[in-house]
Amino acid sequence: MPERCAMRNLKMLFMVGLAGPAAAQSSEELTLMRGVLAELQAVSFQEGREYCGYVGVNAQGNLVASPAVRGQQDSCTPDEPWELAIIFASYHTHGSFDGDEGHEVPSISDMESDADEGIDGYVATPGGRLWYIDTEDMVTYQLCEAGCLPQDPDFRPFPSGTIAHSYSYDALVDWLE
Repeated sequence: MPERCAMRNLKMLFMVGLAGPAAAQSSEELTLMRGVLAELQAVSFQEGREYCGYVGVNAQGNLVASPAVRGQQDSCTPDEPWELAIIFASYHTHGSFDGDEGHEVPSISDMESDADEGIDGYVATPGGRLWYIDTEDMVTYQLCEAGCLPQDPDFRPFPSGTIAHSYSYDALVDWLE
C-alpha cells in the first residue's frame, strides 16, 4: 500500500497548488468529471454499455481524463493511461436503465477495484446521479442527485428514500445483497 499513499500524497500536493487547502476533489476535478461523464451518458444509454477511463495529471501538469473505453453491459476495464503521469481516480458510466436500483449506486466491485488500484472513483448512473468513491475511507457518496447528469430516457425514479446519499462499503454490501 505504500504506492497508494504516494499517489494520495501527490494528489494532495497537486490539489494544494490548484485550490488552496486540500480537499477530496477540487472544483476543477469535479467540473472535468461532470463534463466527461455527461458527454458519455448518451452513448452509454444507447449501447447499454459501460464506458470508463482514468483522471489524473499529464506530463505538462494539466488535469485531464484519459480517453474513454467501451466496456461490457456490467463491466469496463480502462486502457493503460499512457497520457497520465499521475492517476487520481477512475471513472465510468453504468450503461442504460434496466429497472434495477442497484445500477443507481456504485457496485461492490467498483469500490474494490478502485481500492485495489489505490485510487478513488467516479460513477455516473442511468438516473443521472454522480457518485464519488473514496477508497481511503471505503465510502461512496453522491456528488449530485438524480438528474444532475443526463438521464436515460427510459429511467423511472425509485420510491423516495430508496437510495441513500452515501454508503460505507459494508452498508453497500448489505444493501446490494
